[in-house]
Amino acid sequence: MVSAGLEILGLSLCVVGSLLVMVACGLPMWKVTAFIEANIVVAQTIWDGLWMTCVVQSTGQMQCKVHDSVLSLSHDLQAARALTIIASVMGVLGLMVVIAGAQCTNCIRNDHVKARVVNAGGVIFISSGLFVLVPLCWMANNIISDFYNPQVPGSKKREIGAALYIGWAATALLFIGGAVLCCSCPSGGNAGYSVKYAPTKRATPNGDYDKRNYV
Repeated sequence: MVSAGLEILGLSLCVVGSLLVMVACGLPMWKVTAFIEANIVVAQTIWDGLWMTCVVQSTGQMQCKVHDSVLSLSHDLQAARALTIIASVMGVLGLMVVIAGAQCTNCIRNDHVKARVVNAGGVIFISSGLFVLVPLCWMANNIISDFYNPQVPGSKKREIGAALYIGWAATALLFIGGAVLCCSCPSGGNAGYSVKYAPTKRATPNGDYDKRNYV
């Protein structure tokens, strides 16, 4: 029961983390306009995402434009696109692997093999978290470097958007959930104990028991 509870807990955390990865991948708020110096009062806010750039007017109207070419993007955006898609696919793959080896399913009969399959699913989820963490830290480092770089104009400076915080939360859930799944082990039960039965006493032809039975 304890092992089954750990599997459910780990799988729930990993599923939520994978969904947050997909949400962060689709959101355009990876980089947002920095309100500094003369830009404190502006008529519009710019959001830069993996797939589009959005301009939000002070009136509440928003216009988005999809990136025309992948090659025109910066290296961090290109890497973030590829790695977040890989992480999302790995999240779906890890979900199928864990479900196949879960104790509540009958896809695999052997309990020992089931536990190893669940452990493999936990490793997949942890790897998915690593694939997400790399572009998040890379982009955050570039944003912070440009923000404190005096050679970058104030209008070009950006701040960390909500998508990066969602991605970090997803990474934490994937790491924790994957570690819990890796701790899953087959239930020992009484498999380690062997029961030995004493041989039955056989009667002699004259109806008496053999004296060897009493030695």
